[in-house]
Amino acid sequence: MRVVLGPGASGGPERLAAHIAGLRRRGIEAEAIALPRGKAERAAKVFVDLAGPDVVIGGQSFGGRSATLAAVDRECKGLLLFSFPLSGKGAERTAHFPRITCPVLMLQGERDQLSPIDQIREYAKLLPDVRLVTFPGAGHTLKEALEPALDEAAAFLHGL
Repeated sequence: MRVVLGPGASGGPERLAAHIAGLRRRGIEAEAIALPRGKAERAAKVFVDLAGPDVVIGGQSFGGRSATLAAVDRECKGLLLFSFPLSGKGAERTAHFPRITCPVLMLQGERDQLSPIDQIREYAKLLPDVRLVTFPGAGHTLKEALEPALDEAAAFLHGL
């Protein structure tokens, strides 16, 4: 199984270095990729080209959002989402969720300013096969809870 993660809108693959190192320590082969800036639909094309039945796609914020768009158009083994960004546009940014057929793990900070936890809980219900794990005290970067988030990610990935 291959795991491919994309960064948030303001960063490059280096922003996911701790995520990748942490997953590798847990026995998961993972890599971070660069995504074009701008619209998530444009970045989703990168994931469409990389996805497949043995590939888990996802990422932090914008990277995860882009991966969810790709998962509608291309089969993938799963989605791994660190801090899905609602950014005040929840209905728009999750309209495609019911069409995602692969298993999804959402890892979300309960103090995420971009994605209020009550809204995330509601929008996550649109996904047919989702597990939402929240972290009290963690914000959008999940830095306060990265190790437990990576533990959850590894358990999810080992279970696929």
